[in-house]
Amino acid sequence: MANTKNIVVKIDGDKWQEALDKSFEKANKKAKIPGFRPGKAPKDVFLKKYGKESLFMDAADMVIDDAYHKVIKENSDLKIVAQPELNLKSLDENGVEFEFILTLRPEVKLGKYKNLGVKKEEVKVTKEEIDNAILEMRNRYAENVNKEGSLEKGDVAIIDFEGFKDGVAFEGGKATNYSLTIGSNTFIPGFEDKLIGMNKGEERNIDLTFPTDYHSEDLKGKDVVFKVKLNDIKQVKIPELDKDFFEDLGMEGINDKESLEKQVKENILAHKDMHVENEYIDKLLEKASENVTVDIPDVMVDEEVHHMIHQYEDNLKMQGLTLEQFYQFTNSDEETLKSQMKDEALKRITYRLMLEEIIKEEKIEVTDEEASKEASDLALKYQMDKDEFLKLFGGIEMVKYDLEMRKAMEVLKS
Repeated sequence: MANTKNIVVKIDGDKWQEALDKSFEKANKKAKIPGFRPGKAPKDVFLKKYGKESLFMDAADMVIDDAYHKVIKENSDLKIVAQPELNLKSLDENGVEFEFILTLRPEVKLGKYKNLGVKKEEVKVTKEEIDNAILEMRNRYAENVNKEGSLEKGDVAIIDFEGFKDGVAFEGGKATNYSLTIGSNTFIPGFEDKLIGMNKGEERNIDLTFPTDYHSEDLKGKDVVFKVKLNDIKQVKIPELDKDFFEDLGMEGINDKESLEKQVKENILAHKDMHVENEYIDKLLEKASENVTVDIPDVMVDEEVHHMIHQYEDNLKMQGLTLEQFYQFTNSDEETLKSQMKDEALKRITYRLMLEEIIKEEKIEVTDEEASKEASDLALKYQMDKDEFLKLFGGIEMVKYDLEMRKAMEVLKS
């Protein structure tokens, strides 16, 4: 059962009268009263036509925020974890009564959270991984150079081609000076293999059959002929690890194979270590949460899901997509997405409540000096002014909270 508290707040007296006056001014501007321009009718004339009751709901809306702030101020000791439910208890010319149903932080009972037996995977980097990473770097600087002789696998063929089915050219089957890397499997099976051995200027007819699972119904499983002309042959030239390559690379302090291998190894190690650390933390949190007893109210889960959807929407925007487009592409809707996110939301809340309880149990504290230094370090990292960073981060209290949570994670690791 959710831990809730009901609080009734009444707004009356001068504050209520002020809200009624504002409601009248707002309504009078839209009122249609014979003999008066909008907003110019006397109050008694307006009330005679529309009644004083017509002002109550708008006035109530105007004072909701005041009522909620009063609740927060007078109950600052309560740990409210979700937006409150709101009921209208009474409403008349003398005032309004709101009932706020507050959802409070649920009780959390910790089980075992130390010495959980979770081992962090050892991070290693092999010579093959280093060599592959360096080869990728070299490939980024590869050039296509003219080649004499016949076309081989790995070469780039510059071709004109046109496809025919039953002697008739089909749509989308024609291109001029098309660059095709032989062995890339860009075209349908067999096309690239049948180009091997061609010479510059040579023309060739290639008989093929489209795959039965091809996307076009007109071509699926059909026999076709491609008329191909090889205009040019390019060879992919991968640079050697020489002076020119290191200059093009432009990495400070990297000027030979040994220094490059050392830097690449460090980069791979850092990437792997971050991945392994994240997996380690996830396993610790999962293991510790199995020993936690907590009854999480639905309203907390709903709010977390709402927050997750908002984050997901921001990520889609960075890819140039909207939520509506995502729903169309995936043949889903908001309710489907909410349902998919519910388990993850529940897990996040459980982890958060558990860590907060560990902070309390272990008496973890973060000083103002620690928080200030952390804010300065983060502002420097993100190349921001400290005050600007704090404004975006949510203030120094959020920095303290973040540090407390990280210290709680260190307790789990112990």
